[in-house]
Amino acid sequence: MGRVRRTVSVCVVCLALLFVSACASDKGAANESGVSGVGENAGMSGTAGAVGADGAVSGAEESDMGSTAGTESGAGAEPEAGAASGAEAEGDVSESGTDGAADAGALSGTGDAAGADAERAAALRAEFGEDCIPEQTFEVELSEYEGSVWFVPFAPDETGAGFHMQIVQNGEVLQDMHEETLGTYFGKGLESLDAVSFYDVNYDGETDILLIGTKGGNAVASVYYGEAANEYSSAYFWYQEALSENLTRQAAEVSVTGIRALLSEGKRNGSFSGYQEAYRAASRLYELEGKDRVGFDLIYVDGDEVPELLAGEQGYYVSLYMYRDGMLYQPIEEWYYGAMGNAGYEYSPYQNSLRNYNADFAGAIMYTTYMTLGPSCSVDTVAEIETVNFDDANGNGMLDEEEEDSAGKYGVTYVNGVQVSAEEAADDPYDVGGYVYMDPCMDRETLLSQLK
Repeated sequence: MGRVRRTVSVCVVCLALLFVSACASDKGAANESGVSGVGENAGMSGTAGAVGADGAVSGAEESDMGSTAGTESGAGAEPEAGAASGAEAEGDVSESGTDGAADAGALSGTGDAAGADAERAAALRAEFGEDCIPEQTFEVELSEYEGSVWFVPFAPDETGAGFHMQIVQNGEVLQDMHEETLGTYFGKGLESLDAVSFYDVNYDGETDILLIGTKGGNAVASVYYGEAANEYSSAYFWYQEALSENLTRQAAEVSVTGIRALLSEGKRNGSFSGYQEAYRAASRLYELEGKDRVGFDLIYVDGDEVPELLAGEQGYYVSLYMYRDGMLYQPIEEWYYGAMGNAGYEYSPYQNSLRNYNADFAGAIMYTTYMTLGPSCSVDTVAEIETVNFDDANGNGMLDEEEEDSAGKYGVTYVNGVQVSAEEAADDPYDVGGYVYMDPCMDRETLLSQLK
């Protein structure tokens, strides 16, 4: 039926390094991790903790997992600035492991740590295969899955082909991403996988994957958006071609830190100073995704004086962002309209009421859905009104050929699945009035001028 369409969208100590963050979104507590490594001295992992939607910090610190570089490795107890490796207390880890506000302590040396690296590599190859890249293999909790999973990349063959990645849980491969899934930059010719970071790139509350690799002697970035399981498919990650290419071309440094700097000026979700900074980052992402036809607007849906950011393509889809206490939320992600009977989405300014009209069978069945922005920065359905304008004699919810003569001559209305009288249907208690269409008619330059 033509309902509203809603597209969806290592806390154990490591011998080399570790850095733990705990964040919570409206979906629950979640951590954000950045993992990187270089060659045989790359970082080791234990369990990365829950990773996914950036949320209010619920742990003692917000952090990323680090890695070793060169010959230095180990884990220390006292924070020390400028150490060559370790879990960094602020900022992301780069391939060299030196760019952060403070390190969690790094002990130099190649003895025990090198032996532990070799043991770990051997154990991972025994479990996942000789071609796995042990220094970039991590057990981590991702928002798309229940419980911890393994992120396992596999090295290309001598021709540069065959690089792929798997998400594995309890011995079962949940997703196998090959060259066609991995995209332009991580297809044939990849020379090394240098860094991996798991965090919510596009502010939709799901974990995404950022890879940094080397191809043709140059550093390249590749981003994969995560999608949670729904009634139509299991959870999966999908390649963002335009975003990956633009990040690679435009980043001052193609590293985890450099990519974060380009996307959000290095700000983590949860640490934005105001809605202006958060909305600049959101609109910048659209630009980097290559969505040239996207428009914007600042609208006031709920009752406060902080505007919501509307984004989308006129006549095609809308997205909505909210700002709360340093966090950027996306309660509406690419809701499509303009086809299949969907007339679009409306809001009543400051009344916290959203409305959508939809239809099936050329109006033989009409739907009106009222929604509100909930306290968890999500869209909550208030009421679904369904009006059947024909005699659905067989009760299958479809206009059959033998029922066509009754179209327009018969009507029954249901509110939240309960049939109501004609009088009750005419007295719509959910209509607060003053509705205007969500119309992202502003270009980014104009938006930025209003965000100053």
